[in-house]
Amino acid sequence: MPDQATTTFRPRVLSGMRPTGKLHLGNYMGALANWVKLQDNYECYFFIADLHALTTDYADTSAIAPNTLEVALDFLGAGLDPEKSTIFVQSQVKQHYELPLLLGMITPLGWLERVPSYKEMIENLAHKDLTTYGFLGYPVLMASDILLYQPQFVPVGQDQQAHVELTREIARRFNQFYKLADREVLPEPKVLLTPSPKLPGTDGRKMSKSYGNTIQITDPEPVVRQKLKTMVTDPARVRRTDKGDPDKCPVGDLHKVFSTPETLAKVYEGCRSAGIGCIECKGWAADGLVQVLNPIQERRASFTEPQVVEILHAGSGRARKRAEQTMQEVHTAMQLTLTGAAS
Repeated sequence: MPDQATTTFRPRVLSGMRPTGKLHLGNYMGALANWVKLQDNYECYFFIADLHALTTDYADTSAIAPNTLEVALDFLGAGLDPEKSTIFVQSQVKQHYELPLLLGMITPLGWLERVPSYKEMIENLAHKDLTTYGFLGYPVLMASDILLYQPQFVPVGQDQQAHVELTREIARRFNQFYKLADREVLPEPKVLLTPSPKLPGTDGRKMSKSYGNTIQITDPEPVVRQKLKTMVTDPARVRRTDKGDPDKCPVGDLHKVFSTPETLAKVYEGCRSAGIGCIECKGWAADGLVQVLNPIQERRASFTEPQVVEILHAGSGRARKRAEQTMQEVHTAMQLTLTGAAS
Protein backbone atom coordinates (compact mmCIF):
# COMPACT_ATOMS: atom_id res chain seq x y z
CA MET A 1 0.00 0.00 0.00
CA PRO A 2 1.47 3.40 -0.96
CA ASP A 3 2.58 5.42 2.05
CA GLN A 4 0.60 8.67 1.84
CA ALA A 5 3.07 10.41 4.14
CA THR A 6 5.83 9.92 1.60
CA THR A 7 3.81 10.42 -1.59
CA THR A 8 1.84 13.64 -0.98
CA PHE A 9 4.74 15.93 -1.92
CA ARG A 10 5.22 14.20 -5.27
CA PRO A 11 3.36 15.38 -8.38
CA ARG A 12 0.29 13.24 -9.00
CA VAL A 13 -0.36 11.45 -12.31
CA LEU A 14 -3.31 9.42 -13.52
CA SER A 15 -3.91 7.22 -16.53
CA GLY A 16 -5.91 4.17 -17.49
CA MET A 17 -6.68 1.52 -20.11
CA ARG A 18 -9.87 -0.08 -21.35
CA PRO A 19 -10.19 -3.84 -20.65
CA THR A 20 -10.28 -5.11 -24.20
CA GLY A 21 -8.34 -8.28 -23.41
CA LYS A 22 -4.71 -9.17 -22.95
CA LEU A 23 -2.39 -6.29 -23.76
CA HIS A 24 0.07 -6.27 -26.64
CA LEU A 25 3.53 -4.86 -27.21
CA GLY A 26 2.07 -1.59 -28.51
CA ASN A 27 0.27 -1.11 -25.19
CA TYR A 28 3.44 -1.94 -23.31
CA MET A 29 5.80 0.37 -25.19
CA GLY A 30 3.22 3.12 -25.66
CA ALA A 31 2.11 3.34 -22.05
CA LEU A 32 2.96 0.60 -19.55
CA ALA A 33 6.75 0.82 -19.79
CA ASN A 34 6.51 4.56 -19.16
CA TRP A 35 4.09 4.13 -16.25
CA VAL A 36 6.56 1.81 -14.55
CA LYS A 37 9.25 4.48 -14.80
CA LEU A 38 6.96 7.11 -13.27
CA GLN A 39 6.35 5.15 -10.06
CA ASP A 40 9.47 6.32 -8.24
CA ASN A 41 9.00 10.04 -8.87
CA TYR A 42 5.23 10.56 -8.97
CA GLU A 43 2.17 9.72 -6.92
CA CYS A 44 0.56 7.34 -9.40
CA TYR A 45 -3.04 6.32 -10.01
CA PHE A 46 -3.53 3.73 -12.75
CA PHE A 47 -6.96 2.28 -13.47
CA ILE A 48 -8.78 -0.20 -15.66
CA ALA A 49 -11.54 1.70 -17.45
CA ASP A 50 -14.31 -0.89 -17.49
CA LEU A 51 -17.06 1.76 -17.64
CA HIS A 52 -15.51 3.01 -20.89
CA ALA A 53 -15.87 -0.49 -22.30
CA LEU A 54 -19.63 -0.06 -21.98
CA THR A 55 -19.60 2.84 -24.44
CA THR A 56 -18.98 0.43 -27.31
CA ASP A 57 -19.65 -3.04 -25.86
CA TYR A 58 -22.88 -2.37 -23.97
CA ALA A 59 -24.77 -5.10 -25.86
CA ASP A 60 -22.55 -7.89 -24.54
CA THR A 61 -20.77 -7.27 -21.24
CA SER A 62 -19.72 -10.86 -20.59
CA ALA A 63 -16.05 -10.26 -21.43
CA ILE A 64 -15.51 -7.10 -19.38
CA ALA A 65 -14.87 -8.73 -15.98
CA PRO A 66 -12.49 -11.47 -17.23
CA ASN A 67 -10.70 -8.92 -19.44
CA THR A 68 -10.30 -6.65 -16.42
CA LEU A 69 -8.40 -9.39 -14.61
CA GLU A 70 -6.23 -10.05 -17.67
CA VAL A 71 -5.31 -6.37 -17.96
CA ALA A 72 -4.57 -6.22 -14.22
CA LEU A 73 -2.22 -9.19 -14.60
CA ASP A 74 -0.50 -7.44 -17.50
CA PHE A 75 -0.14 -4.29 -15.37
CA LEU A 76 1.55 -6.29 -12.63
CA GLY A 77 3.63 -8.32 -15.05
CA ALA A 78 4.92 -5.16 -16.70
CA GLY A 79 6.15 -3.95 -13.32
CA LEU A 80 3.44 -1.77 -11.81
CA ASP A 81 3.89 -2.13 -8.07
CA PRO A 82 0.82 -1.89 -5.79
CA GLU A 83 3.20 -0.74 -3.04
CA LYS A 84 4.13 2.28 -5.16
CA SER A 85 1.01 2.92 -7.26
CA THR A 86 -2.72 2.87 -6.68
CA ILE A 87 -4.07 0.32 -9.16
CA PHE A 88 -7.85 0.18 -9.30
CA VAL A 89 -11.00 -0.58 -11.29
CA GLN A 90 -13.05 2.36 -12.50
CA SER A 91 -16.47 0.88 -11.74
CA GLN A 92 -15.47 0.12 -8.15
CA VAL A 93 -15.10 3.84 -7.41
CA LYS A 94 -18.66 5.18 -7.33
CA GLN A 95 -17.52 8.78 -7.72
CA HIS A 96 -16.80 7.89 -11.37
CA TYR A 97 -20.59 7.70 -11.80
CA GLU A 98 -21.25 10.94 -9.96
CA LEU A 99 -18.86 13.54 -11.36
CA PRO A 100 -19.73 12.86 -15.05
CA LEU A 101 -23.35 13.73 -14.30
CA LEU A 102 -22.37 17.09 -12.81
CA LEU A 103 -19.83 17.92 -15.50
CA GLY A 104 -22.30 16.83 -18.19
CA MET A 105 -24.59 19.64 -17.05
CA ILE A 106 -22.06 22.27 -18.12
CA THR A 107 -20.41 20.65 -21.15
CA PRO A 108 -21.61 22.11 -24.48
CA LEU A 109 -22.81 19.55 -27.01
CA GLY A 110 -20.55 21.01 -29.69
CA TRP A 111 -17.46 20.20 -27.64
CA LEU A 112 -18.37 16.52 -27.70
CA GLU A 113 -19.22 16.38 -31.39
CA ARG A 114 -15.87 17.86 -32.39
CA VAL A 115 -13.74 15.28 -30.54
CA PRO A 116 -11.49 13.78 -33.27
CA SER A 117 -12.09 10.16 -32.29
CA TYR A 118 -15.90 10.51 -32.24
CA LYS A 119 -16.57 10.26 -35.99
CA GLU A 120 -13.52 8.06 -36.47
CA MET A 121 -14.80 5.40 -34.07
CA ILE A 122 -18.30 5.54 -35.53
CA GLU A 123 -16.81 4.83 -38.97
CA ASN A 124 -14.44 2.11 -37.73
CA LEU A 125 -17.14 0.40 -35.67
CA ALA A 126 -19.92 0.71 -38.22
CA HIS A 127 -21.22 -2.74 -37.23
CA LYS A 128 -22.19 -1.37 -33.80
CA ASP A 129 -24.90 1.12 -32.94
CA LEU A 130 -22.98 3.98 -31.33
CA THR A 131 -25.78 6.51 -31.53
CA THR A 132 -26.05 6.51 -27.74
CA TYR A 133 -25.85 9.13 -25.04
CA GLY A 134 -23.05 7.15 -23.40
CA PHE A 135 -20.86 7.09 -26.49
CA LEU A 136 -21.34 10.77 -27.29
CA GLY A 137 -20.61 11.64 -23.67
CA TYR A 138 -17.57 9.43 -23.14
CA PRO A 139 -15.19 12.45 -23.20
CA VAL A 140 -17.04 13.78 -20.14
CA LEU A 141 -16.54 10.44 -18.43
CA MET A 142 -12.88 10.58 -19.40
CA ALA A 143 -12.54 14.12 -18.07
CA SER A 144 -14.16 13.02 -14.81
CA ASP A 145 -11.76 10.08 -14.53
CA ILE A 146 -8.90 12.56 -14.55
CA LEU A 147 -10.33 15.46 -12.55
CA LEU A 148 -11.56 13.25 -9.70
CA TYR A 149 -7.94 12.84 -8.56
CA GLN A 150 -6.84 16.43 -9.24
CA PRO A 151 -3.59 15.27 -10.88
CA GLN A 152 -0.91 17.66 -12.00
CA PHE A 153 -0.11 15.52 -15.05
CA VAL A 154 -1.69 12.98 -17.39
CA PRO A 155 0.90 10.79 -19.15
CA VAL A 156 -0.17 10.34 -22.78
CA GLY A 157 1.22 10.02 -26.27
CA GLN A 158 0.88 12.80 -28.82
CA ASP A 159 -2.24 11.22 -30.37
CA GLN A 160 -4.13 11.56 -27.06
CA GLN A 161 -3.41 15.20 -26.31
CA ALA A 162 -6.82 16.27 -27.62
CA HIS A 163 -8.60 14.36 -24.85
CA VAL A 164 -6.53 16.05 -22.16
CA GLU A 165 -7.16 19.45 -23.75
CA LEU A 166 -10.92 18.83 -23.60
CA THR A 167 -10.53 17.86 -19.95
CA ARG A 168 -8.77 21.18 -19.36
CA GLU A 169 -11.60 23.04 -21.09
CA ILE A 170 -14.25 21.31 -18.99
CA ALA A 171 -12.27 22.04 -15.81
CA ARG A 172 -11.87 25.68 -16.87
CA ARG A 173 -15.61 26.03 -17.48
CA PHE A 174 -16.42 24.42 -14.11
CA ASN A 175 -14.01 26.76 -12.33
CA GLN A 176 -15.62 29.78 -14.02
CA PHE A 177 -19.00 28.85 -12.58
CA TYR A 178 -18.02 27.45 -9.20
CA LYS A 179 -15.30 28.33 -6.73
CA LEU A 180 -14.35 27.26 -3.25
CA ALA A 181 -13.03 30.12 -1.11
CA ASP A 182 -11.78 31.85 -4.27
CA ARG A 183 -9.70 28.88 -5.37
CA GLU A 184 -10.17 26.45 -8.21
CA VAL A 185 -11.71 23.12 -7.29
CA LEU A 186 -10.64 21.28 -10.46
CA PRO A 187 -7.09 22.28 -11.43
CA GLU A 188 -6.34 21.94 -15.14
CA PRO A 189 -4.01 18.95 -15.59
CA LYS A 190 -1.01 19.23 -17.87
CA VAL A 191 0.03 16.73 -20.50
CA LEU A 192 3.06 14.65 -19.59
CA LEU A 193 4.21 13.56 -23.03
CA THR A 194 5.60 10.07 -22.90
CA PRO A 195 7.86 8.62 -25.57
CA SER A 196 6.01 6.19 -27.79
CA PRO A 197 8.29 4.48 -30.29
CA LYS A 198 6.99 3.41 -33.67
CA LEU A 199 5.86 -0.15 -33.19
CA PRO A 200 4.33 -1.80 -36.26
CA GLY A 201 2.17 -4.88 -36.24
CA THR A 202 2.93 -8.02 -38.22
CA ASP A 203 1.25 -6.53 -41.32
CA GLY A 204 3.24 -3.30 -41.17
CA ARG A 205 0.36 -1.15 -39.95
CA LYS A 206 0.09 0.25 -36.45
CA MET A 207 -0.15 -2.60 -33.94
CA SER A 208 -3.82 -2.87 -33.04
CA LYS A 209 -6.22 -5.58 -31.94
CA SER A 210 -8.72 -4.37 -34.52
CA TYR A 211 -6.19 -5.22 -37.26
CA GLY A 212 -5.37 -8.65 -35.82
CA ASN A 213 -1.65 -7.91 -36.17
CA THR A 214 -0.50 -7.87 -32.55
CA ILE A 215 2.17 -9.60 -30.52
CA GLN A 216 0.71 -10.05 -27.06
CA ILE A 217 2.65 -9.60 -23.86
CA THR A 218 1.65 -13.16 -22.97
CA ASP A 219 2.66 -14.78 -26.26
CA PRO A 220 5.14 -17.63 -25.56
CA GLU A 221 8.44 -17.65 -27.44
CA PRO A 222 7.36 -20.12 -30.20
CA VAL A 223 4.34 -17.93 -30.96
CA VAL A 224 6.44 -14.77 -31.07
CA ARG A 225 8.89 -16.38 -33.49
CA GLN A 226 6.10 -17.74 -35.69
CA LYS A 227 4.37 -14.34 -35.87
CA LEU A 228 7.62 -12.65 -36.85
CA LYS A 229 8.23 -15.20 -39.61
CA THR A 230 5.06 -13.99 -41.33
CA MET A 231 5.80 -10.30 -40.78
CA VAL A 232 5.98 -8.06 -43.83
CA THR A 233 9.39 -6.63 -44.75
CA ASP A 234 10.94 -4.02 -47.05
CA PRO A 235 9.05 -4.48 -50.37
CA ALA A 236 12.35 -3.91 -52.22
CA ARG A 237 13.62 -7.29 -51.01
CA VAL A 238 11.70 -9.61 -53.30
CA ARG A 239 14.59 -12.05 -53.66
CA ARG A 240 17.27 -13.08 -51.19
CA THR A 241 19.91 -11.25 -53.24
CA ASP A 242 17.98 -7.97 -53.28
CA LYS A 243 19.35 -5.21 -51.08
CA GLY A 244 17.01 -3.61 -48.56
CA ASP A 245 16.74 -0.72 -46.13
CA PRO A 246 15.87 -1.29 -42.44
CA ASP A 247 14.47 2.24 -42.30
CA LYS A 248 11.74 1.16 -44.74
CA CYS A 249 11.06 -2.19 -43.07
CA PRO A 250 8.63 -2.94 -40.20
CA VAL A 251 11.07 -5.54 -38.85
CA GLY A 252 13.72 -2.83 -38.82
CA ASP A 253 11.41 -0.72 -36.66
CA LEU A 254 11.22 -3.57 -34.14
CA HIS A 255 15.00 -3.84 -34.10
CA LYS A 256 15.28 -0.13 -33.25
CA VAL A 257 13.13 -0.68 -30.15
CA PHE A 258 14.19 -4.10 -28.89
CA SER A 259 17.61 -5.05 -30.28
CA THR A 260 21.04 -4.18 -28.92
CA PRO A 261 23.20 -1.61 -30.75
CA GLU A 262 25.44 -4.45 -31.88
CA THR A 263 22.54 -6.37 -33.42
CA LEU A 264 21.14 -3.22 -35.00
CA ALA A 265 24.51 -2.53 -36.63
CA LYS A 266 24.52 -6.06 -38.07
CA VAL A 267 20.99 -5.56 -39.37
CA TYR A 268 21.89 -2.34 -41.21
CA GLU A 269 25.04 -3.81 -42.69
CA GLY A 270 23.53 -7.17 -43.62
CA CYS A 271 20.25 -5.85 -45.03
CA ARG A 272 21.76 -3.06 -47.13
CA SER A 273 24.36 -5.42 -48.60
CA ALA A 274 22.00 -8.40 -48.92
CA GLY A 275 24.45 -10.22 -46.69
CA ILE A 276 21.60 -11.56 -44.58
CA GLY A 277 18.13 -12.77 -45.49
CA CYS A 278 14.87 -11.62 -43.97
CA ILE A 279 14.40 -14.90 -42.08
CA GLU A 280 17.69 -14.43 -40.23
CA CYS A 281 16.87 -10.77 -39.56
CA LYS A 282 13.46 -11.73 -38.15
CA GLY A 283 15.11 -14.31 -35.90
CA TRP A 284 17.35 -11.63 -34.40
CA ALA A 285 14.30 -9.41 -33.84
CA ALA A 286 12.54 -12.27 -32.07
CA ASP A 287 15.60 -12.69 -29.82
CA GLY A 288 15.22 -9.07 -28.68
CA LEU A 289 11.48 -9.37 -28.09
CA VAL A 290 11.85 -12.54 -26.06
CA GLN A 291 14.45 -10.86 -23.82
CA VAL A 292 11.86 -8.20 -22.97
CA LEU A 293 8.85 -10.51 -22.68
CA ASN A 294 10.35 -13.30 -20.56
CA PRO A 295 10.67 -11.31 -17.29
CA ILE A 296 7.21 -9.78 -17.83
CA GLN A 297 5.66 -13.21 -18.26
CA GLU A 298 7.52 -14.58 -15.23
CA ARG A 299 6.23 -11.75 -13.01
CA ARG A 300 2.74 -12.19 -14.41
CA ALA A 301 2.74 -15.90 -13.62
CA SER A 302 3.74 -15.22 -10.02
CA PHE A 303 0.32 -13.70 -9.21
CA THR A 304 -2.78 -15.77 -8.51
CA GLU A 305 -6.25 -14.55 -9.38
CA PRO A 306 -7.21 -14.06 -5.70
CA GLN A 307 -4.08 -11.94 -5.21
CA VAL A 308 -5.00 -9.77 -8.18
CA VAL A 309 -8.56 -9.33 -6.92
CA GLU A 310 -7.22 -8.34 -3.50
CA ILE A 311 -4.83 -5.80 -5.06
CA LEU A 312 -7.66 -4.28 -7.10
CA HIS A 313 -9.99 -4.11 -4.10
CA ALA A 314 -7.34 -2.41 -1.98
CA GLY A 315 -6.44 0.02 -4.74
CA SER A 316 -10.08 0.83 -5.42
CA GLY A 317 -10.58 1.56 -1.73
CA ARG A 318 -7.70 4.06 -1.73
CA ALA A 319 -8.99 5.61 -4.95
CA ARG A 320 -12.46 6.05 -3.42
CA LYS A 321 -11.04 7.97 -0.47
CA ARG A 322 -9.11 10.33 -2.75
CA ALA A 323 -12.04 10.77 -5.15
CA GLU A 324 -14.42 11.55 -2.30
CA GLN A 325 -12.19 14.43 -1.19
CA THR A 326 -12.70 15.96 -4.63
CA MET A 327 -16.45 15.33 -4.61
CA GLN A 328 -16.87 17.02 -1.23
CA GLU A 329 -15.19 20.10 -2.65
CA VAL A 330 -17.33 19.90 -5.81
CA HIS A 331 -20.54 19.69 -3.77
CA THR A 332 -19.53 22.63 -1.63
CA ALA A 333 -18.52 24.77 -4.61
CA MET A 334 -21.78 23.95 -6.42
CA GLN A 335 -23.74 24.64 -3.22
CA LEU A 336 -25.18 21.14 -3.22
CA THR A 337 -24.34 20.58 0.45
CA LEU A 338 -27.11 21.18 2.97
CA THR A 339 -26.12 23.14 6.05
CA GLY A 340 -27.64 22.98 9.50
CA ALA A 341 -29.01 20.07 11.48
CA ALA A 342 -32.04 18.11 10.37
CA SER A 343 -35.09 18.64 12.53
